[in-house]
Amino acid sequence: MGRKEMEEKVIESYQNDEKVMILVYAQWCINNDIEPKDLYEQAYPKQMKNNALEEALELTVPKKESEEIPDSTVLNVLQLFGNDDLAFIVKEQIDKRKK
Repeated sequence: MGRKEMEEKVIESYQNDEKVMILVYAQWCINNDIEPKDLYEQAYPKQMKNNALEEALELTVPKKESEEIPDSTVLNVLQLFGNDDLAFIVKEQIDKRKK
């Protein structure tokens, strides 16, 4: 495998992992009766429409059909991909729910 092919594989792997992260976030929101787009806009108000989030929302399932996603999991995957602003907003939601 050449260098170019290796770089393409690494990029593809990262993009697939990023899609999983977005799906975890979106499903966590659905499971907690939170609108994923609204929360995302709070974290990134100047960003245009997020196509990856739109795609992830098409893959989510109703709350009744979903496995539980622990709060720590969604926070960890968001931070792993550098979505610290969104992780902060998610943490605020978690804190509100726990009160």
